Amino acid sequence: MKRIIVIGCSGSGKSTFSRQLGEKIGSKVYHLDAYYWNPDWKATDPETFDSIVTGLTAEDEWIIDGNYSRTLDLRLKRSDTVILFDFPRSICLYRALKRRFQYHGRTRPDMGEGCPEKIDFAFLRWI
Repeated sequence: MKRIIVIGCSGSGKSTFSRQLGEKIGSKVYHLDAYYWNPDWKATDPETFDSIVTGLTAEDEWIIDGNYSRTLDLRLKRSDTVILFDFPRSICLYRALKRRFQYHGRTRPDMGEGCPEKIDFAFLRWI
């Protein structure tokens, strides 16, 4: 387990698990949200994001947390372990709402700078 992908629904606990696993095994953890989202929730353009993901996966050891199915093939080619979080929707919704209140007005540690925690109907529907 040197190159690990952690995927699953928002609110499933991917980032928390990845951070804890990284501490336990001494691996660098990359949260894709932190690379995709720029201040004021502006998305990184696809070509730049692909380049970033390609650079991250070129390293010898890593844990990459996040879905971003458009770049999944880039990560799968280099990974040796995939961990899928498949929890009931109700748990993921609860955790997403809890996270919203926990980080109210602040940016989560696994998120891009300048992206204070928010939640909207479209996000809840996506979960």
